Amino acid sequence: MEPAAKRAALSGTAEATTDDVHRAVAEYYGTLLQSSKDLKTSACCAASRPPQPIVDALNLVPDAVLAKFYGCGSPLPAGGLDGMAVLDLGSGSGRDAYVAAKLVGPTGRVVGVDFTDEQLQTARQHADAYCQTTLKYPSTNMCFIKGYIEDVRQAGVQEGAFDLVISNCVVNLSPDKAAVLRGMYYALKHGGEAVFSDVYCDRRLPDSVRAHKVLWGECIAGALYVEDFLRLARAAGFEDPRELTRARVDVADAELRDVVGAAQFYSITYRLFKLPSGRLESKCEDYGQTATYLGTLAFDRSAYRLDDHHVFEAFRPQLVCGNTAAMLADTWLGRHFSVTGDRSRHFGLFPCAPPPPTTTTRMVESQMKSGGCC
Repeated sequence: MEPAAKRAALSGTAEATTDDVHRAVAEYYGTLLQSSKDLKTSACCAASRPPQPIVDALNLVPDAVLAKFYGCGSPLPAGGLDGMAVLDLGSGSGRDAYVAAKLVGPTGRVVGVDFTDEQLQTARQHADAYCQTTLKYPSTNMCFIKGYIEDVRQAGVQEGAFDLVISNCVVNLSPDKAAVLRGMYYALKHGGEAVFSDVYCDRRLPDSVRAHKVLWGECIAGALYVEDFLRLARAAGFEDPRELTRARVDVADAELRDVVGAAQFYSITYRLFKLPSGRLESKCEDYGQTATYLGTLAFDRSAYRLDDHHVFEAFRPQLVCGNTAAMLADTWLGRHFSVTGDRSRHFGLFPCAPPPPTTTTRMVESQMKSGGCC
């Protein structure tokens, strides 16, 4: 593959220019779509039921905000966020920001960034009443600023200012996905993480798909090949991306199905941790460390799911690789886990593969997969 073509494949730009994509997305989400009922695929639709604390928070979000939600997952930890600073990239009508405003409490803060005027108007219109009347906070703890997620500095985001960066089915809409990931890394504090849901593909899509305006708006044309996303994440500084959930996306419209052909699409939620250089390695290494969940997260005191192959039963020590130990000890999760051992003795590669299902893992997976929230 020629260098220019490879860059296009990795960035998702293909033949479309940045301005072309921004105009198409603004028109689709600002004018053509009036509500989530107008969508032609299941891509921009949450695929699984989120944890109960998030469901409870969703029940408080104004209907006008919910009606213009076009996300594909639940990119928010369900608890432990009190006092945190959260950045929502591509915040749209503000649904996830409103949920985050409740989870961080009155001492936390939430900032949404979006460039679509119609979406920003909806998000801003209800913010004060939601925070001060519904949540009964002394002041509004969230705001929404106009800007491009490819350039968070220009939007006014300060380096290392946020504990958590979230995004919901928006990175695939960007013409420069590498810049978005670099911006996430820039905005996070050390020990923070980016949690975001998006649409991915099992292959690199041809230009005929990338140039399709409706498929751009439906979060399909901009879907990254999963392996290309992992490469971009590592290049941005996020070593060892962790997959949390995955659900298949259906393209039900016959005409659109003909355009995408045999390509398969998935809504995947990833966790990307920002840690000091060297704390996360390119491979899972064995240092004989263990991690124990202390059962201190109110939404699930019995077990905690870190990713698709790590479920920690409360109070049961579990062998972990060096990367997992760092994610649990050196981030906001540190107060909820006890990690033993250091890196003074090395035992080779760690067998970091999904374990056989247990009662605990089946219980957690059932809770995460049941129902829907569109």
